Amino acid sequence: MTVSEIGEPGLLERVFPRLPESRATVVGPGDDAAVLAVGGGRVVATTDVLVEGRHFRQDWSSPRDVGRKAAAQNLADVAAMGGVGTALLIGLALPGDTELAWVEAFYDGVREECGPVGAGVVGGDLVRSEHGITIAVTALGSMDGREPVTRGGAKPGDVVAIAGRVGWSAAGLAVLSRGFRTPRALVDAHRFPSVPYAAGPVAAELGATAMTDVSDGLVADLRSIAVASGVSIEITSDVLEVTPQMRDAAAALGVDPVRWLLDGGEDHALIATFPGKIELPEPWLTLGRVVRGRGVYVNGQPSDDQGFDHFR
Repeated sequence: MTVSEIGEPGLLERVFPRLPESRATVVGPGDDAAVLAVGGGRVVATTDVLVEGRHFRQDWSSPRDVGRKAAAQNLADVAAMGGVGTALLIGLALPGDTELAWVEAFYDGVREECGPVGAGVVGGDLVRSEHGITIAVTALGSMDGREPVTRGGAKPGDVVAIAGRVGWSAAGLAVLSRGFRTPRALVDAHRFPSVPYAAGPVAAELGATAMTDVSDGLVADLRSIAVASGVSIEITSDVLEVTPQMRDAAAALGVDPVRWLLDGGEDHALIATFPGKIELPEPWLTLGRVVRGRGVYVNGQPSDDQGFDHFR
């Protein structure tokens, strides 16, 4: 049996039981990030890998774009736990003929993305690669006294809400895949996300019961909350915005733009569940509710979208 045959969820089921445990673990594998008890405080830790040709293409994205994306997808995982990113460690595998200008611009992009949250790069590794560029980023963050918000706390009666945009990256990928470079707003959204970092800690302070970021697709990531919490989630797609750029691009490509909203990943919006009586501030927008049962329902219909799988 191969990893492609069992897919990412099946692979993780095989891996998790083999992992040694840490006495410092507060939240372990399977959520957006780990949370460790260190020196009387709580440290958030998460890692992502970007592989050239799989997660980015140099003919589509500038090195600055790649740097921003590498930092953003890790800092988003910290925010999804209710934390604030503080530091990054970056491992960079480069072919020997990589231009120095590419490397410099990559780190310029990392610095630009770290700016809004006040994170810094505190170390990493540089090695030679024989097969394109590979980037491994570990992000560390602080809970600042807040309890971590996992995927497993949603309860019937909670409301479901979103902060940030969805569908933009998927629309940009569709445009790029057809050989176009406009609309620029959609293409840029695929090259690097716009993450509502501050909304994560705010959600934790408001008493969010569960939270994750939209990396694999809205429905797929809502399902991760539903499964972890043992509940069903019902949402209405009408409250999600199909922008004029999306509508025009969808018409030109002959696709339904709503699928980008529901199935598209890599926007790194935050989705969370809250006790029903809480008044949500901007940018949080109510999408639906948590009920008893299993699965995710969109406009009253069950959705079986499984989202992105690295091995399928």
